[in-house]
Amino acid sequence: MKNMMLTVAEAGKLIESGAVLLVAGSQEAMAQLPKGRWIGGTAVYFLTEEGGMVDRERVFCTHIERATDAKTVVLPAAEIGKLAADRFSHGFTGILIPGFSSAHTEFALKAAEIEGVFDQPLLGWIAGVHLTEIGSTKPQVFDGSTGIAHEDGAALLHVELPADADIDFDIVNLFEQGDAAGQTFVFDESGFSAKTARVNGESVDLARYYNENGFDTRWPLVANYAGAMVNVSVNAVNADSGEVTFYAPVIAGVEYRIAKPVENYVASFAEKAGTGGAEAFSCNCILNYLYGELEGKHTGDFTGPATFGEIAYMLLNQTMVRFSVKAAEQAAAA
Repeated sequence: MKNMMLTVAEAGKLIESGAVLLVAGSQEAMAQLPKGRWIGGTAVYFLTEEGGMVDRERVFCTHIERATDAKTVVLPAAEIGKLAADRFSHGFTGILIPGFSSAHTEFALKAAEIEGVFDQPLLGWIAGVHLTEIGSTKPQVFDGSTGIAHEDGAALLHVELPADADIDFDIVNLFEQGDAAGQTFVFDESGFSAKTARVNGESVDLARYYNENGFDTRWPLVANYAGAMVNVSVNAVNADSGEVTFYAPVIAGVEYRIAKPVENYVASFAEKAGTGGAEAFSCNCILNYLYGELEGKHTGDFTGPATFGEIAYMLLNQTMVRFSVKAAEQAAAA
């Protein structure tokens, strides 16, 4: 794979050459791209070789150089359950979903139940907008085969890979469960918000509990899924409504703890991510970009969009997803 921050003209030439691409950029920039074998999701925040930045003019392209075939599909929210259908026998699927859309909610709540979802790598991001435009501008995803933008639904790029392709797919999560006086949070209903939770078995008004304990909302709730730490980031604590809202859904019956604080975002990410980003797709969370004050800073050599949610089989928050494809002999040498 090859990552490139390109002008619209440069990206257009690459598309017209037949390249298979995942593209991130502003709606205005992507609307100028020619038809081809690509899908795109709106984003204006990026981690680049030049450091973190906002860029509305250029597009970030991940060229999947080892692709032997590719096809695009756009599924409406009601058909998200079909995302594993029509895949190639050997390959992966890129998926892009507009933030705040019904497809965003549908995927977040039901991804783990989709038949075949874990049989091949499924990766991508939740499309966003500049933070000042939330509520006034809707995130979009693009089907490059038609050039059409969508404000709802899931844009899929099914990619076929050669038989000797070796796939490396994982996440980088800075957070682990904290001990916070041994507090465990369990919710009776799944969703992007909650008014109550059971803390160590006792029902509490969640917003009041957060405020009374002075919890820092930069630190997500973290669940331990058989050793894999999965974050649910806090959007807002509303004392008036008594509601806490989240950027990903809490799942009923799952035990969460508040994350241990991270002292230095930039150094921690660089250390955990390591090297290899030049040959890997990656996307990072807008919250990491903001809380880590990453504008103008580097987090190792991994570059890509800072998004409104990351996808590695399921919806993630405050996480970096990374994915690479190499020939088997390259992987062995590495």
